[in-house]
Amino acid sequence: MNPQPPPAEAETETVTAQSLREQYEAGATVADLVAASGMSYGTVLNRLREAGTVMRSSWQTRRLRDGRARRNLAARLRHLYEQQGATLTELAAAGSVTRRVARRLLIEAGGTARTTQQTLRMRTATDAAARRKLAVGLRARYEAGASVPELAKECNYSVATVYRLLRLANTRMRPQHRHGPARTTRKRS
Repeated sequence: MNPQPPPAEAETETVTAQSLREQYEAGATVADLVAASGMSYGTVLNRLREAGTVMRSSWQTRRLRDGRARRNLAARLRHLYEQQGATLTELAAAGSVTRRVARRLLIEAGGTARTTQQTLRMRTATDAAARRKLAVGLRARYEAGASVPELAKECNYSVATVYRLLRLANTRMRPQHRHGPARTTRKRS
C-alpha cells in the first residue's frame, strides 16, 4: 500500500496564512505567532502579507493589548457608531484597526452591529433633517426677495433642485415674471 502524498504546498500556505491573519487581527503580535507556530519571524511576516493582512504599528499593538486603552477605544468607537451613525469601515479608519477588529471592539463595548439597511435608514434620516433645514433657509431668503436662479447660483444647485427644496418647505411661490415685450391680445373675428 502506497502512502498518501503530502498536501500541496500552496494549499497549506493559504490555510496557514489565513489562520495567522485571523490570530493577528484578533490582537496577537508577530512574536506571539512565531512562538505558537514554530515558524521563523520572516516566514510569519511573509504569510501575513500573502493573506493580505493590514499590519499594525507597535503603538497600535500596545494600544490593543493594554486593557484600559482598549476599553477607551471600544467606548469611543461605540459612541461613533451609535450616536453619529458611522459605518464599520469608518470605525476602522478612526481606530487605525481593521474592520474585523473594529466590529469586535464595538461588541466588547456592549454595542451591536447594524445591518446595511439599518445604516442606510439612519443616514437617510440624518440627510433628510439637513435637507429640511436647508429648505427652510432657502424659503426665508426667497420670501425676503431673492429669485430662484439667484438662490441656485449661491447654493451651487440647479434651479430645479431649488424649486424642489422650496416646495419641501411649503413656500408660496411668486408669479413668474414675463421678460420681453408685453403681449397684446388679439380679438377673434
